[in-house]
Amino acid sequence: MRPILLEFTLPLLGQITFPAYFTFLTLAFGLAMLITVRESRKLDLCPEQILDLSLYIVITSIVGSRILHLIADGQGMDYIHLCLDSKKVAAVDALSRTCTTAKECGYDYLCDVSRHVCYPPQDCLAWAKVWRGGLAYYGGLLGAMGFSYVFIRRHKMNLWRVCDLTAPGIILGLFFGRLGCYLNGCCWGKPTDSFAGIRFPYRSAPWDAQYKAHLIQYSQQMLPVHPTQLYESFGCLAIFIFLYYFVRPRRRTEGQVLGAMLVLYGVLRSLCEIVRDDDRGVLFGWLSTSQIISVPLFVLGTYLLLRKKRPGTFPGR
Repeated sequence: MRPILLEFTLPLLGQITFPAYFTFLTLAFGLAMLITVRESRKLDLCPEQILDLSLYIVITSIVGSRILHLIADGQGMDYIHLCLDSKKVAAVDALSRTCTTAKECGYDYLCDVSRHVCYPPQDCLAWAKVWRGGLAYYGGLLGAMGFSYVFIRRHKMNLWRVCDLTAPGIILGLFFGRLGCYLNGCCWGKPTDSFAGIRFPYRSAPWDAQYKAHLIQYSQQMLPVHPTQLYESFGCLAIFIFLYYFVRPRRRTEGQVLGAMLVLYGVLRSLCEIVRDDDRGVLFGWLSTSQIISVPLFVLGTYLLLRKKRPGTFPGR
């Protein structure tokens, strides 16, 4: 776990900090844009329009993923309390479980001397600070898909051709994004005795979740958990390799690359959700928001893979 990937001080500029999650997210967007713009000419698409679309996708995907996070991840009330009464929000990574002064809490936390607990300072803009994490991937995908449809139709571009172009970059970006989740200590898994089990540091968010669930005592290190971030990250890398080097050069109808991505990622995400243990919105005690969203996207992907070729719709290579 390394929430701050890199930190140094420069003359005049002062301290420069690169949060792991946001740094990897930026890298993901950058590589996705590079791949799609470079490949656009091979599909008879305008690179300038693709670059414009890619930049808009960055914005709409962040907005969409943040909205779904606020709705489905069970933290919406925390953002409200941070603005109205931050004492109701737990200081998850405070340096001390109890306090008499703010200094004992660490970071910018304050101390509630009446209860001897740490709490974060008031912040009415916390909901907008995406660089601190809190992005739901499917919200970003749906937001980007909705805007892209409008953009593509307005500029009279070939819808499924553009989708095939962008699909590999999207899944490669998720590979880097989940590495950022791992370093940030979010999206953790359930306890496991398998060889793959990992432990996050004492007083981290995964540790705090196990402590609140009475799985460990305050003086204990956390139980090993499934590295669900790495499961999904390397799964996405495998999907990218399959899409880019196998499906893309062999597709027979437009939309097949996107279809394969939706099917494969829907299966991967649903399997990872089974062993995830962070608060992310669960219905009926076992079905997560992401698993529900995976179903219609899986159906759409299957349709794109099985639909027949229309005469004159596929560009020459």
